[in-house]
Amino acid sequence: MHDCRAGTVSVGLDVHAASIRLAAVRADELLEECTLPYDHEAVERRLRRWPGVRCCYEAGPTGFGLQRYLIGRGIACEVVAPGLVPSRPGDRVKTDRRDARRLARLFAGGLLEPIYVPSPEAEAARDLVRAREDARLDRMRDRHRLSKFCLRQGRRLPGKSWGVSRRKWLSAQRFPFPAQQRAFEDYLHAIDLIDRRVQLLERAIAEAAGQGPWAELVGRLRCLRGVDTLTALALVVEIGDFDRFQGAEGLMSFVGLVPCEHSSGERRKQGSITKVGNAHVRRLLVESAWHGRLRPQVGYELARRQRGQDPFVIDRAWRAQQRLHRRWWRMAARGKPQQKIVVACARELAGFVWAIATDQPLRQAG
Repeated sequence: MHDCRAGTVSVGLDVHAASIRLAAVRADELLEECTLPYDHEAVERRLRRWPGVRCCYEAGPTGFGLQRYLIGRGIACEVVAPGLVPSRPGDRVKTDRRDARRLARLFAGGLLEPIYVPSPEAEAARDLVRAREDARLDRMRDRHRLSKFCLRQGRRLPGKSWGVSRRKWLSAQRFPFPAQQRAFEDYLHAIDLIDRRVQLLERAIAEAAGQGPWAELVGRLRCLRGVDTLTALALVVEIGDFDRFQGAEGLMSFVGLVPCEHSSGERRKQGSITKVGNAHVRRLLVESAWHGRLRPQVGYELARRQRGQDPFVIDRAWRAQQRLHRRWWRMAARGKPQQKIVVACARELAGFVWAIATDQPLRQAG
């Protein structure tokens, strides 16, 4: 919790692309409020008026540049998650002035939870991983458009996946009208471009994974079945400091893989997962957890990834395979749908990721 002494000045900053709304409070007293241009030095000059000032602002599209600048100048500044800022029920009036005041007063009362701010190097790697995620979504949309175009012309794409045979079939397609042929070629060209874009991004991700300060941890996480370079680097740069979670349950909750709960008195009711936090990490964990349905084994690719790694990490990765496989088929025997099973296995996998990242003893890793 924050220091809430009466003499401490707390400042809330409502940050936008071109302006910053500032509100300063001491205890319950509003000291000052004003609108400043989005200029780091201007904000610093205003904050220097109060010794020992603390400030905060919500995470947003402007990033962490302001926070890093103020911290570098010796001014305490924190970034808070917008979704965790308390709001009054029925409050339908939202203005920059109200937002800045609310942030300042909640911050003064210690009611705001700061988020983890990555280093500039980690943020750069995260941007690369997210660029690949955007490219993946673009490729999915382009493939969907092409498949539906072909379906409208009575032509179903062969096979169940996008591979060499399907691409060869597409290259051989001809349509009777020039307008149709031109539209088809444009859709196909868009897919070729996005495939090349994804390929270049994945190559850059492989280079970044082996060069940064996270290279050792990425190598350890790659010992897990279903976790290769892309997933391992994404987990590291998206989560950041694994030690900030006191236990595996903290990481599970951070990625929204724990069930929501409505309990009162002796009544306890759990529902679907919360789906809060980092959706990208949650999707990657769920994708990797599909390997839990397969019989535990160490194939050629997995053995290559594990070569030269710590035997304790390899043993932990093997235990993860066994535990996820048992969990999968026990739930399947009870008639649980596969989507629920894979989410439960993803929750278990998150625990093993935390255990490997924080070097926990095997008995705690499951």
